Amino acid sequence: MKELLRTNDPVELSLMRSLLDDAGIGYLSTDFHTSMMEGSIGAIQQRILVMDEDHYEAKRLLTSIVQSDGN
Repeated sequence: MKELLRTNDPVELSLMRSLLDDAGIGYLSTDFHTSMMEGSIGAIQQRILVMDEDHYEAKRLLTSIVQSDGN
């Protein structure tokens, strides 16, 4: 598996999960509980991992979000 996203921003995490679900790309969301235990210091970020073979398509989705956000 490859890391696609690492953040503590709940909006980014929710949006990425939704896009991956819509695209039919499986993912693993990690470090949720560890991040919550650390509180608001942001030391441990949550991660979204995808299978190696899905990484290119998932990265394309992530890139399309970043590009559309900049307009």
